[in-house]
Amino acid sequence: MTSHATYSFFSLHWWKSLAVLLLLYAIIAGLLLPLKPGILTASPQLLKAGTEVTLTIQGYNSFYQQGEAGLRAWLKLNNDYALAARSLQAVSETQLKATFDIPAVLPINTLTTPMTLVLDNPVDGPSVLPDAVSVTQVAVDSVAGAAAWLNTPIRRLHTGPSGIRFPFRNILYETIRNTYFHVALWFAMILLLIASVWHSVRYLRKFDPESDRRATAYTRAGILFGILGLLTGAVWAKNTWNAYWSWDVKQNMTAIALFIYLAYFILRAAFDDRERKARIAAVYNIFAFAALIPLLFVIPRLTDSLHPGAGGNPALGGEDLDNTMRMVFYPAIIGWTLLGVWMAHLNYRIDRLRDLWEEDMA
Repeated sequence: MTSHATYSFFSLHWWKSLAVLLLLYAIIAGLLLPLKPGILTASPQLLKAGTEVTLTIQGYNSFYQQGEAGLRAWLKLNNDYALAARSLQAVSETQLKATFDIPAVLPINTLTTPMTLVLDNPVDGPSVLPDAVSVTQVAVDSVAGAAAWLNTPIRRLHTGPSGIRFPFRNILYETIRNTYFHVALWFAMILLLIASVWHSVRYLRKFDPESDRRATAYTRAGILFGILGLLTGAVWAKNTWNAYWSWDVKQNMTAIALFIYLAYFILRAAFDDRERKARIAAVYNIFAFAALIPLLFVIPRLTDSLHPGAGGNPALGGEDLDNTMRMVFYPAIIGWTLLGVWMAHLNYRIDRLRDLWEEDMA
């Protein structure tokens, strides 16, 4: 009897155990796995054409001294032109000095141009710092610049360290780990609100009080995740944009969307009649979700935004979310969603018991 009861319990509640396991995995792996080596800074950033320049390069999770014998560095002008470093000196594992001879004339038609720093280390693999320096020339002569440029193609880069590592992203650095919390919470919120709308539609079709209770429970869980997503986003913004709230279009639209959903509970509290409350709340819930889509996914794409996925800024692709991060990101979404379903289920049971108690008291 005991073994059968235990089996029945786990067969009914296996998804709760899965939620806990997935979240533990996402938290532990998301916080403990190291980042790939990268470049933090290069100075000086303002260079003059026709001069010898020694850049001081600050690395991250790098091993410059261990790989000094095979170190290579380039300043990349574009896909056709790259300038190799004349000499390299590893000051420490995370600091490197690279000397470049900048030609007097560049093969471009502008006076000033940014150049990307590319490092190749047999221990760390390749590292890139986009627009690391800006080079200014006295006069423009692209033909003479092309003739004088000693082009060194960037080839035969090393593969880098083995093992599972998260991508190094300039500006984000270690905060890229917040993807498993801030972004995953928002994905879970959307899924929970979809479940809420589905139950609201079911209520309007059958006027079943159970559907109204479930819609309310899923909305509560979804809004809680939305608030947590907003808070984790504010902390992320402080570390990357130097402000908890920068009035970015997506931040503003998110706040509006949450206020619309908070009005759902105010609306429910405004009516005493249970059936009328349920009908109006179901209609409003559908409206709130219909407003959520343009607020979060349409309006931010129509204007410039600091957020990925808005204003032409791509999201969840390439180095922002590589295959290593997907191994943690997708389980995190599933884990947070299952946790939200669990919370909604508990909330539904509490509402149902309260309603039964009120009916008995009446």
